[in-house]
Amino acid sequence: MNLLPTQEDVLGILRETGAMRDGHFEYPDGLHSNEYLQVPLAMRHYDQAKLLSVGLSRKLRSNPEIRAMIGELSIVAPATAGLPVAYGICEALRAKQVYWAEQELPNQPGQRFRQFMEPVKGENVILVDDILRTGTKLTALKELLESYGAKVVAVAVLVYQPLPTAKTFGNTPVYYLAQLEPSYYRDASSCDLCGSGTPVTKVLV
Repeated sequence: MNLLPTQEDVLGILRETGAMRDGHFEYPDGLHSNEYLQVPLAMRHYDQAKLLSVGLSRKLRSNPEIRAMIGELSIVAPATAGLPVAYGICEALRAKQVYWAEQELPNQPGQRFRQFMEPVKGENVILVDDILRTGTKLTALKELLESYGAKVVAVAVLVYQPLPTAKTFGNTPVYYLAQLEPSYYRDASSCDLCGSGTPVTKVLV
């Protein structure tokens, strides 16, 4: 396998590790789908985690503007699930540092940085996560970073699997190794899988 894995390579890893599942799934907002991803199941394994992180880092390196600032880049994740990817990319790029945001309060969407862990004005940042599904945490983190005066130069995720209502990032480039387009249904009444009697599994985003 090349250091820049193809979409087929990535899907093979996800299926082999149980991170990608076919079936009938219901999200917390009531949306139904025929496919579900839990990327941390793939990131448990060092070899796969390294291959995926290095592959994504090479996509970032292909941008000459990003390549020119690598030594001063910060890699920032919106939650702990993105940390294996963030550290893998930081190592592969030889970037400056990794840090992450945390939820402000339980059951509230706001994010914060830990005490004494704050972005610097003018700091160049790559936002990193394992998957982009709703984009809610990543866009909130982008706004939080920009409120400190940091500059988000790119968003990088292993898998791009956007829901119909996924957030966008304006002119900020988004890099990913694989893009998935599962079938989505607004609710049980419009779901073909419900109509066929396929058992449903409730999942967390």
